[in-house]
Amino acid sequence: MSGFDPIRLEVLRNALEATAQEMGAVLRHTAFSPNIKERMDASCALFTEGAELVAQAEHVPVHLGSMLRAVAPTLAVTGPLDAGDVVIVNDPYVGGAHLPDITLIAPVFIDGRRVAHVATRAHHSDVGGMEPGSMPGRSTEIFQEGIIIPPVRLYRAGALQADILAMVLANVRTPEERRGDLNAQLAALRIGERRMGELAERFGADGLEEGMAAILDYTERRMRARLAELPRGVWFTEDCLDSDGSSDEPVRIRLRIEVTEDAISFDFDGTSPRVRGNVNAVAPMCWSSVFYSLKLLTDASLPPNAGVLRPVRVHIPKGSFLDAQRPAAVCAGNTETTQRLADTVLRGFAQIAPDRIAAASNGTMNLIGIGGVDPRNGRPYTYIETTGGGQGGRPMGPGMSGVHANMSNTLNTPIESLEVSYPLRCLRYELREGSGGAGMNPGGEGIVRAIQIIGHEARVSLQTDRRRFAPYGLHGGEDGAKGRNSTFDGDGRREERPAKGSLTLRDGETVMLETPGGGGWGRPVPASQAAE
Repeated sequence: MSGFDPIRLEVLRNALEATAQEMGAVLRHTAFSPNIKERMDASCALFTEGAELVAQAEHVPVHLGSMLRAVAPTLAVTGPLDAGDVVIVNDPYVGGAHLPDITLIAPVFIDGRRVAHVATRAHHSDVGGMEPGSMPGRSTEIFQEGIIIPPVRLYRAGALQADILAMVLANVRTPEERRGDLNAQLAALRIGERRMGELAERFGADGLEEGMAAILDYTERRMRARLAELPRGVWFTEDCLDSDGSSDEPVRIRLRIEVTEDAISFDFDGTSPRVRGNVNAVAPMCWSSVFYSLKLLTDASLPPNAGVLRPVRVHIPKGSFLDAQRPAAVCAGNTETTQRLADTVLRGFAQIAPDRIAAASNGTMNLIGIGGVDPRNGRPYTYIETTGGGQGGRPMGPGMSGVHANMSNTLNTPIESLEVSYPLRCLRYELREGSGGAGMNPGGEGIVRAIQIIGHEARVSLQTDRRRFAPYGLHGGEDGAKGRNSTFDGDGRREERPAKGSLTLRDGETVMLETPGGGGWGRPVPASQAAE
C-alpha cells in the first residue's frame, strides 16, 4: 500500500464509487425506455486492468454481483481491448445473466496504457424471442428468449461497427428504443472513462492502479476480520421455487454453509437437477446472491468490490439447475432463482446470527411483460415491470411494505408514465392489506397492481413465484401471504392464472398481481400484552 495512507486511499475509493454513481445518473437521464429512465433497471461498475471489480454504484444487486464475473470471461473471448473499443454482450454463458441484460465494456487508457475497464449493464425491454418483452413464461431453450449476442466489438478503435448494431436491431421489436438505450449505456461509459482519466491526472497512472489494488486488499482484510467474528461450524438449510413453469414439481435448493477461521464456503450439493423450464441459472447468479447476502451478515459498509469474495468458496454441483449449460432456458434464473437463492442463504445465516437477519421478504420479482401494437401510432411496444412486495420482519422492527427487496432494487413505473408511454391503464395500485406475516416484528404488506389493455390485443407474460410456498417467518414469526395472479374479462369475471406463463388479453381485459407479504420475525405479541 506504498504511497497510500488510509485517508488518501479512502479519497480514491469514494472517488471511484462516485464515478460509478455518476455513470448511473447519465445512463438513467439519457435512456429512452421507461424500464431504465423510470425504474433504473441498470447498473454501472469499474474494473481493474485485470478485470477485478473495484467499484460499483449499488443499483440492482442481481446485476452487481453477477457483473463480478462478467468482464473476465468476455475478455477471454475478445482478447485485450484497444483504445476506442467497446464490447457488447448478453450471452448468459459468457459473462451475461439473461438475454435482456445487455452489457457494454470499454477499456480505460492513460498515456497509451490500459489501466482499467468500465462497464454498464441494462435490462432492455425487448431483445426478440417468442414473446414481447423477452421474458416468456414457458420457454424451454434459450433460443426462444431472444437474440444471443456473444462478446463482439460494437466499436473498434472508436468506429461504430454498423453491421453489428444493424444485426441486433433487426432482431428486436422496438429497435429505436433499443438504439436509444444502447446510446445511453455508451454515454455512461464515456463519463466513466473521463472521470478515470481525471483520477489518473491526480494520482498518476501507476498510482491509480496501485490504489485500486490496495482497495481490493483492504476490503479482503475487512471481510476476513468480519468472518473471524462469526461462530465456526456447519449449517444446513433449504428452500424451493414453486415450479420451473413447465411442470408442477417444486425446484429445490439445498445448501451447506461452513465457517472456518476467516473464510466461508457454500455448497449447493443436493440441489435439483437442471429443469426443462426457464428457472435454470448460470453460475454468476449464485455468486451474486452470496455476495449480496454476505454484506447483510457481515458489514453493510464493506466496499462493494471483488475483495468481499476473496475469502469465499462456492460449490455448484454439475448438472444442477444452478449450473445451466447451453441451450437451457434461463430468463427467470435472473429474476426468480436469485431471489430464492438469497432466501436460502439468508435462512442459513439466521442460524449463525439470529439477531442480524430478517425473515423472508416476498421472494419474487413479480415480473410482468406486456406487448403488442400500440393503436395510437401503429408501432410495436413492450412494457416490462417488476413489482415489489412485503419485506420480511427485521430484528430491529417491522418489514417495509410495497418495496423491492434482496436481489431487486428497482423503482416502479409511475402510473402517469405508464399510461402515456403504453396503451394501458392502471386500475389498481395499492398495498395488499393483511398480507404481512404476524410477528413481534411483522412482515411488510405486498402490492395489488391491476393493468387493463386499451384498444388492442396484447400478449402478457408472467414470471412470478411464492404462489405456492409462502415467504417464511423466523423465530416464531408467521409466514407472509402467498401471491396470486388473476385476469378479468370485460365483464369483470375473474380467472386464476399460474405463477409462470404467457397469454393473450384483448381490449378491456385486465391482468392483476397480488404480491406476497413478508414473513414475520419473532413470536407475535398477544393483544393483551401489546395493550399494556
